[in-house]
Amino acid sequence: MFDIGVNLTSTRFAKDRCQVIKRACDAGVTGILITGTNALESQQALALACENEGFCWSTAGVHPHHASEWSAEIAGTLRGLARHAQVVAMGECGLDFNRNFSTPEQQAYAFNAQLALASELQLPVFLHCRDAHSRFMAILKPWIPQLRGAVIHCFTGTLAELDECLAAGLHIGITGWVCDERRGLEQRALLPCIPLDRLLLETDAPYLLPRDIRPQPVSRRNEPCFLPHIVQQVARWRGEEAEMLAQKTNENTRRLFQL
Repeated sequence: MFDIGVNLTSTRFAKDRCQVIKRACDAGVTGILITGTNALESQQALALACENEGFCWSTAGVHPHHASEWSAEIAGTLRGLARHAQVVAMGECGLDFNRNFSTPEQQAYAFNAQLALASELQLPVFLHCRDAHSRFMAILKPWIPQLRGAVIHCFTGTLAELDECLAAGLHIGITGWVCDERRGLEQRALLPCIPLDRLLLETDAPYLLPRDIRPQPVSRRNEPCFLPHIVQQVARWRGEEAEMLAQKTNENTRRLFQL
């Protein structure tokens, strides 16, 4: 099983990153994709991936929260990072109209710029979309024929939005959000609608700790070692064997990112 979304550069992992990676490996996780969310964290993500070559890889990108920081210099930094074999996707990029830490116009500009980079460099795209589906798809769709694949990370949309993402050829990233009995039930009902060859799994650690995991860690911090719990739950709600699901999603990940 492969965790496609780990924010390992987070300060919440500052004291024990090596142990976090070891616990993931001991739990049966076969690989980790470390998320880059701005220029600095993309550089840090690559450094961590290089330190753990063969188990960790990284993305390089600017999250919509940081879109106001976009510049030609940052574009150059990302282009340079993408030359490294450990960097296997452009992103995390997209739109987030839930908080609008950057304006919608700034987000759209940075999103378009990163899609152009992904097309130029022939990298898959690691996508973020929250409360912005229509604008997100309007920007993304013209680029689809030029991209080498894409995953919408931490999908939390509706059935209609899922159908549109699948029709556009996107892979779907599912997190422990589905384990939340308060806000994950709608998404849980959509799990059987995702084709097996398009499904990827992730923790989004240190965020989105599965609410139904027992015992709950005292720190309330999510870790990639909890991915087996997400695999078990997703398999149960899809009516599949967990071992098969772990194997297939691992294969999907390695195919998309050419690992």
